[in-house]
Amino acid sequence: MIDKKFKIANKTFKSRLIVGTGKYKNFNECANAVKASGADIVTVAVRRVNITNKNKARLMDYLDPKKITYLPNTAGCFSAEEAIRTLRLAREIGGWKLVKLEVLGDKRNLFPEMIETLRSTELLTKEGFKVMVYCNDDPLMAKRLENVGAVAIMPLAAPIGSGLGIQNKINIKIIRKQTKLPLIIDAGIGQASDASIAMELGCDGVLINTAIAKAQNPIQMAEAMRLAVISGRKSFLSGRIDRNLFGSASTTKEGII
Repeated sequence: MIDKKFKIANKTFKSRLIVGTGKYKNFNECANAVKASGADIVTVAVRRVNITNKNKARLMDYLDPKKITYLPNTAGCFSAEEAIRTLRLAREIGGWKLVKLEVLGDKRNLFPEMIETLRSTELLTKEGFKVMVYCNDDPLMAKRLENVGAVAIMPLAAPIGSGLGIQNKINIKIIRKQTKLPLIIDAGIGQASDASIAMELGCDGVLINTAIAKAQNPIQMAEAMRLAVISGRKSFLSGRIDRNLFGSASTTKEGII
């Protein structure tokens, strides 16, 4: 298999790793981690991260939006109205139209509220937004999101920040087979091997925040995630061997003494 370019809404990106900007000790650590990750897309929680007040430290002072793509998200929103209002604000502030939609319904586990998510996706698409959608790993709902105009499907691997890794590989595989949209694992990654597994399942990318920001060494973990995504993608493209219940000798019987 020849690798295809990583495209979202007709824009091409070099890295298949997307990095969140929350939970770091400070903006400097965040910037260094993003650099080590090689990511050229970062998510920005519009309601939580300072990007406008010039009298305080701003993310833009550390990550130049002219050199890296900002992906405004709706973290902390629990209704369609709240999410839509937040993204309209993001458009006013920075002109951003490529956005990440996140409408939560469960304050403990932060699972997406899929009815509100579907409604928001449809309304935002009609307003001209390019909507990347955080969702459950439900193939039926993923297809509905695609049908109402989503530009990327972003199912969770496990609850946000849990670090549990991919819990339902079967559903991820089904979603992969039924959609031509970019498929990006969002939430639940805990270590580099989780990111590699996501890519080996055929996902187009991985979004990671907590696993990097809360690691004992965020900079080193960011680099590990970068390498894991590259490795997993190469493994997927190489075509794994068939599974077999029985052993198979590494050498042939031909010419045996």
